[in-house]
Amino acid sequence: MSKLKSHLLPFPLFLALKYLKPKRSFISAVTVISVLGVLLGVAILVIVLSVMNGFDNMWREKILSFKPHLTVVNSYGHIQNEEELCEKISHVEGVKGVAAGIETRVLIQNEKRILAPVVIGMSPTRAAGISRVPEFMVNGDFDLNGENIVIGNDLARSLRLYTGEKALVYSPLNVLSADELYLPEELTVAGTFNLGMRDYDTGFVLTSLDVARELVGIEEGAYSLYIMTDDPFRFGEYSAAVQEVLPPGYEVKSWREIDSVLFAALSNEKTMMFILLVFISIVAIFCVTNTLIVITVHRTAEIGLLKAVGFPPHKIMAAFVWHGWIQCLMGTALGIGSGLLVLHNLHNIVAALASINVEVFPKEIYGLSEIPWSTSFAELANISIVVMTFCTIASFIPAYRAARLDPVEALRGE
Repeated sequence: MSKLKSHLLPFPLFLALKYLKPKRSFISAVTVISVLGVLLGVAILVIVLSVMNGFDNMWREKILSFKPHLTVVNSYGHIQNEEELCEKISHVEGVKGVAAGIETRVLIQNEKRILAPVVIGMSPTRAAGISRVPEFMVNGDFDLNGENIVIGNDLARSLRLYTGEKALVYSPLNVLSADELYLPEELTVAGTFNLGMRDYDTGFVLTSLDVARELVGIEEGAYSLYIMTDDPFRFGEYSAAVQEVLPPGYEVKSWREIDSVLFAALSNEKTMMFILLVFISIVAIFCVTNTLIVITVHRTAEIGLLKAVGFPPHKIMAAFVWHGWIQCLMGTALGIGSGLLVLHNLHNIVAALASINVEVFPKEIYGLSEIPWSTSFAELANISIVVMTFCTIASFIPAYRAARLDPVEALRGE
């Protein structure tokens, strides 16, 4: 039966499988090492690129959890008729919420501790419609009425502020106006939120629009309008729709434009990382070339005999290309499986390292509470295509040498 099956296979594939049969020899060990090299290269590619994708997705998710999808600003100064514009924008198809806002940096003090977060003032009645912060509250309530503030959990911990306590908030006008002194606002902490992102959990304070006006020294109006939409990724379409209802002089900016530097940096970093890691995989793939060269030398007599009995060079060449392909296919499949296994257990691996005092992902450095990762079939397919392309190139070198062997010289050398 086995002989019958072997005759059903094309001769190059049959010969490649014959050479791949495990034997207790040096060549078998070299083959295993080659497969392991490809496995490690592919696994590293899968793990690193998935983590890079995870960073991209998490940054986007955290930004959209805190910041509005669209922001309207007046090119000529403050927005004076904010409520009228909010009503117009709220009727645009796809707009879920809109609110006037003021954003400024302040000094916040509790006892002898002082930090400089950014205060965002919004209308208390409209704030819930343009912010997802209420979903991430850990203490107290999302209440911006009166003299209340809502702050990040890390900021509260740094200032040792607790829900219900009061903090002094100093206006930036104390720096801008040297001849005048502005007394601090005494504001009450209504609640704390935790977005799991250091920049937001330590750097922002939410309050009412009236309090923000007092801090920046204006009696009415706002700096900008914050808009939440049904789909943040249709920002181009929604920006155009909002722009149509605005008077001249107003500009609509999307979250992508506002944080363009961050996302461009992530994209460039991912591309550069992919290029660097591909070189690691190429080094591993050339282990396959070494294996094929060893087999070519070891099987010189057999190759000479095959050519002597009439097997054409292209079939012998195809046999060695098949040999390289099979090694790379095995290494790629095992590498993808190993990479996904590590990713699915990444949290446990990080926890195990932390238990022995090895902190691999401190929030203070990376700004996120956990290692994110995300992968897709398209990403895995791209990795497989790249690896198999270089494997094919690497396999042709020894395969061509085997096809060019002179049968007389090969048999005479034996």
